[in-house]
Amino acid sequence: MEGNRSHVVVIGAGIAGLAAAWHLRQGGADIRVTVLDGAARIGGKLHASEVAGIPVDAGAEAMLVRRPEGKDLAKMVGLGDELRHPGDAQAAILTRGALRPLPKGQVMGVPSDLAALASSGVLTPGGLARVPMDQILPATLITTDVSVAAYVRARMGGEVVDRLIEPILGGVYAGRAEALSLDATMPRVAAAARTERSLLTAARKIAGETPKDAGPVFATLRTGMGSLPEAVAAASGAEIRTGVTVREIRRTADGWRLIAGPVPDPEVIEADAVILATPGPATGRLLADEVPKAAAELARIEYASMAVVTLAYPRAAFPAPPPGSGYLVPPVEGRPVKAATFSSIKWPHLAEADPGVIVLRCSIGRLGEEALLQRDDAELVALAMAETAEVVGVRGLPRDSRVTRWGGALPQYNVGHLDRVARIRAAVAAQPGLALCGAAYDGVGIPACVATARTAAARILDYLDLAGRRGDSPAGRTGHSPG
Repeated sequence: MEGNRSHVVVIGAGIAGLAAAWHLRQGGADIRVTVLDGAARIGGKLHASEVAGIPVDAGAEAMLVRRPEGKDLAKMVGLGDELRHPGDAQAAILTRGALRPLPKGQVMGVPSDLAALASSGVLTPGGLARVPMDQILPATLITTDVSVAAYVRARMGGEVVDRLIEPILGGVYAGRAEALSLDATMPRVAAAARTERSLLTAARKIAGETPKDAGPVFATLRTGMGSLPEAVAAASGAEIRTGVTVREIRRTADGWRLIAGPVPDPEVIEADAVILATPGPATGRLLADEVPKAAAELARIEYASMAVVTLAYPRAAFPAPPPGSGYLVPPVEGRPVKAATFSSIKWPHLAEADPGVIVLRCSIGRLGEEALLQRDDAELVALAMAETAEVVGVRGLPRDSRVTRWGGALPQYNVGHLDRVARIRAAVAAQPGLALCGAAYDGVGIPACVATARTAAARILDYLDLAGRRGDSPAGRTGHSPG
């Protein structure tokens, strides 16, 4: 505590924790905010560094702009002029021996246009013939949450799952459609499935809801999404402390007591309120004593690991420009690389940074592929190089390479996820001055994480305001009122 100001501690300096700090300061300038993180730097999975002299993201490279929270935050912290949009190159799927266009009109892999699906060549003739049977089959009744694979296979057949759904969900969650929740990962499809007999009809309605002039779907920043955390941290006015691991949190008569640092030399930090912006397992460990019901549910959220191999080749190494913005790879293809992005094609500003270089990123690793990720950096680079040579014919060695490993990075929204999150939040709601945010709950993308941060900050501001009006906290002694 400092003077009579309320002290809020945010644990976790990823984009969710930093956004929570920023929203706290926007809502109450007289609040002291401290952000703690055990890592050596802030930003979590948002990080950019130079490859062949070009700043390239090592983690998430873009954010949805049709969901506004991420874009709006970037603008509010002074990065509006840095926003960049992708070019018009299209993505593909590497399947059945060739790069094939991602069918137009698909909704998270669910086809809505049979003609586009047929012309793409993604499915075999037999798989293609199975899809329209969805329109004559009896309704598939859904009364509880089911896996994506179970529902889509029942309606459209196994090939749609294997060659369309799996690569798209693998790109987002690094997970498996057999386990991932329909309600949590495809909420619009799940809602339509409860009212429409035909999945094809439902997908057509969803696809038709997007205006043709809606504009770009994604955006990034000129120097990479990794520049967003630094800007948010600076704009928040919070005290940011890295290299500080919080080992324990305890409720006290006046708020919360945090124990941080090494066991032989612990640091005690007092706070009026706490926001946990850490991954599910870490959050569960911190809540084990004070909120055991939430901790037990958090422990059940699986996490997948992955690696990103970034390569920078001379443009002359390519016999022809890379086709499209990149491609996804279905697991049934048995390849170690699950996705490749031709970054210099997808993002024109990267091509402008050095026209003589083509940067590409290869994503390696899905849930259950830990053995693959145990290979050393040189082996992962060799896998990515071999993939590039086979698929686009690149010759020679890259000018530069980078391997970034993201251990336990992506939460798995398995069947029952929404109910699990509801139970976690109900347990936490009974604890005054405590809130959660981050990718474990409502979405793994940047806008979703920022939205959970805003909600968490609002919860804490409301708590401090109520405590202030009761006169039983430092906020009460200063007459704190959030804006």
